[in-house]
Amino acid sequence: MDLVKLFVISVLHVCLVGCQSTQSSQQASRPHPPSGGSSNLSFPWSRLRLPRYIIPIHYHLLLHPNLTSLSFTGSVQIQIDVQNNTNWVVLHSKGLQISKATILDQNFEHLSDQVLPVLHNPSHEQVGIFSPRVLSSGQKYFLYIEFGAELSEKFFGFYKSTYKTSTGETRVLASTHFEPTSARLAFPCFDEPSFKANFSVRIRRSPEFISLSNMPIVKTLEISGGLLEDRFVPSVKMSTYLVAFVICDFKSVTATTSSGIQVSIYAAPEKWQQTHYALKVAVKMLDFFEEYFNIRYPLPKQDLIAIPDFQAGAMENWGLTTYRETSLLFDPLTSSVSDKLWVTMVIGHELAHQWFGNLVTMEWWNDIWLNEGFARYMEYIAVEATYPELKVEEYLLHTCFAAVGLDSLNSSRPISSTAENPTQIKEMFDTVSYDKGACVLHMLRYFLTDTVFQSGIVRYLRKYSYRNAHNQDLWDTLANTCSEEDFISGKHCYISSQASKNYLFVGEHLNLTAMMSTWTLQKGIPLITVTRKGSKLMFRQDRFLRTVLPTDPLWYSLQQGFLWHIPLTYKTDVSNAVHRHLMTKKTDSVHIGDDISWVKVNTDMTGYYVVHYEDGGWDEITKVLRENHTALSYKDRTHLIHNAVQLVTAGHLPLNKALDLIGYLQMETHTVPLLQGLGYLEAFYSMIERRNDHNLMHNLGRHILGFFRGIIDQQTWSDSGSVLERRFRSEVLSLACHLNDQPCLEQAKQSFKNWLQSNGTLNLPTDVAETVFSVGAQDEHGWNSLFYTYTTSLSEAQKHKIMSALASTKDTNKLHRLLELGLEGKVIKSQEMSALVLKVNWNRLVQKFQLGSSCIRNILIGTTGHFTTPEELTDVNLFFESIKEQISELRAVQIALDNVQKNIRWMQRNLEPLQNWLNEQMKTAQ
Repeated sequence: MDLVKLFVISVLHVCLVGCQSTQSSQQASRPHPPSGGSSNLSFPWSRLRLPRYIIPIHYHLLLHPNLTSLSFTGSVQIQIDVQNNTNWVVLHSKGLQISKATILDQNFEHLSDQVLPVLHNPSHEQVGIFSPRVLSSGQKYFLYIEFGAELSEKFFGFYKSTYKTSTGETRVLASTHFEPTSARLAFPCFDEPSFKANFSVRIRRSPEFISLSNMPIVKTLEISGGLLEDRFVPSVKMSTYLVAFVICDFKSVTATTSSGIQVSIYAAPEKWQQTHYALKVAVKMLDFFEEYFNIRYPLPKQDLIAIPDFQAGAMENWGLTTYRETSLLFDPLTSSVSDKLWVTMVIGHELAHQWFGNLVTMEWWNDIWLNEGFARYMEYIAVEATYPELKVEEYLLHTCFAAVGLDSLNSSRPISSTAENPTQIKEMFDTVSYDKGACVLHMLRYFLTDTVFQSGIVRYLRKYSYRNAHNQDLWDTLANTCSEEDFISGKHCYISSQASKNYLFVGEHLNLTAMMSTWTLQKGIPLITVTRKGSKLMFRQDRFLRTVLPTDPLWYSLQQGFLWHIPLTYKTDVSNAVHRHLMTKKTDSVHIGDDISWVKVNTDMTGYYVVHYEDGGWDEITKVLRENHTALSYKDRTHLIHNAVQLVTAGHLPLNKALDLIGYLQMETHTVPLLQGLGYLEAFYSMIERRNDHNLMHNLGRHILGFFRGIIDQQTWSDSGSVLERRFRSEVLSLACHLNDQPCLEQAKQSFKNWLQSNGTLNLPTDVAETVFSVGAQDEHGWNSLFYTYTTSLSEAQKHKIMSALASTKDTNKLHRLLELGLEGKVIKSQEMSALVLKVNWNRLVQKFQLGSSCIRNILIGTTGHFTTPEELTDVNLFFESIKEQISELRAVQIALDNVQKNIRWMQRNLEPLQNWLNEQMKTAQ
């Protein structure tokens, strides 16, 4: 359902200083010495990446935030290891006022009687500190810097957050978000993931606040001015982006894991009661991960804290994970079962990061998927093991469907991609890294077996603990290979010459690196075309594209050079066995015999590829589904619906064939394939709704309501039933009201009226509350009442549902009001802007959110996602042209354009076939 019916394009030109993309190097290239006195110094380093020959060992960091003046001061003493003679120390700093810099030797003697010159290179976010005395190779020194800055008004660095109490008082806190490149906004540092070091943190605060950091407090001292200074235990060795600190007045609940880890959940005082579910989840998850990875959680505590202003869903800072309130807090009175699942999955994701990402970190951001793909996949494994009643395994299907959606555009990218400057790095935190990364790992786990996969990643985590790793390191460890030195020392592994003999698969030895490189180093997703030739099953692989049709002249050029090593699986009607075949060539075949009537390829969608059945294959599949759909698993049925619709978009399958297949759903009882089919029909309806094609919209809406009448009428407006039934009810009733189903609208209006008359004493069933609110928001009184409740509610789950309802209004004045309040960030938190999906006042959005951030990406892609006309494409192109200096590096721009072009082509090809198909259905029904 469209949350917003508004698209306003601003052509305000903003001149931003872009990040220079300069060549990086791992080589130890020395900064050139100054040519004269300090006044003649020029910046000594020209590259975006820092020199490799100065290594930080230990940071001693003191911070004093002032929550009245909204500023902070601090100092940092960094012990450094110098590996080449040099006069310069180059490190990161952005937006900091550096008042003093000195260098001391190992005996803490100053190398100079004077304060050292500090040069700035803002375009690279670097500072250079000049030492008149040469820093000698092989020696250790201490770099001491004093600095200060304002607390950021944005969502990164060391920033200000606020919340309102029930009495309307605004309270302030300060929090951090450093990933990927924002630690440099809080203190001067070597802000690259490979520069791991230990951190000793001290924080000064007023007594009415508490302070939190990665480690526990070892002591608190009273200092002058009535201030307190918290001193934290030195941290383990970690990257700068994982450092965290929060100064707030929050309350907490605490429990202990079976291995003695203290777990605490922090939230604003009046939301303290909403922390108990998260505490149970976190304790259970930590216990699970310690057992699964067979590695103890290395810190003495794990704090989880709900930050009122938070752009992402959560952040995995070691020992102090930070969350958006909707990702951590659970209110039984207003949180739905979907909200519960979301909180559980996010906690699972962030705690998985304590091993994948924190203990073992990617060498550079090009391999961020080693962090995010693993954490996304492990959240499914963890939730399935600890909360099986939540049925999380179904969401893995949707995760892979989302990955296919992006990966089938030409604007996609490889999982492991080049990223140098901060904007490029931020864009790496996308569907490819998270969702495709998880799906490729799922395919690999299914291919290697659970036992081999689990033991392999345990070896990986043990071998690279407190270190950094590359793609290749993962494949080598999974394949049980090692260096010659490791082999001689008696480690349980193979030398590299034995790697190809590690796994025996259908009579062939597997080269894991060769296989997985085809999935991580090239973009896109394969399309497997299946054809029956007597007793043989023929396979052909191509690149699957939804933006270019097979009949287009560009088709063949865009196919060149793409080849995957694909672990194929398939089932037939003659047995329940899953057959396996590794396809490494463009075409291949397997013998299946003559007595097979049907074949389903990609069993349970364990493989990351799309399947097309040629020569009547889809008719055979549709027949099976209509006659005996339970012969296939619910995952297979869902996968078939997904593939058929994707193939229509890509021009491989006529629309009527996909709609005929979806027609089997009248016999379906499982909620997952039902929701998949319903979702696609609603998506078709929404696209037509935007074009105001009232006749087609009416016919399609009537068909959907008629087809699913029985299912709709079975739904109760309650929270009863299993998790599956409750999630299904929420979606079905939302769809029915969206399609103007009168019984649905009448029930929603009556429920809304009862809720209004109760003055807040009535709690709506949580699974249907958003539908009730959305119907109620369509008139003036209802909208204003909901807006007032939004401003006073202490439940973020309820506020999220109300915001969706407020944004569903067709009144553009109200939408503009929401936008202005969101940009202001007081009544409506600015983090909600991407949910509003409004594209107005571009310059204000860019000032609030970083280019390359998830919010900017969601605004660009989400807002344009439903555009379907050439006129809209022209408007989008004009808008992008007006801001091209800012967005020239953004991959999201091309993704947005690809999506609009795809939608236009879909409309051009399928509107008439859709109408014809609906006419046939109406004739048949008469």
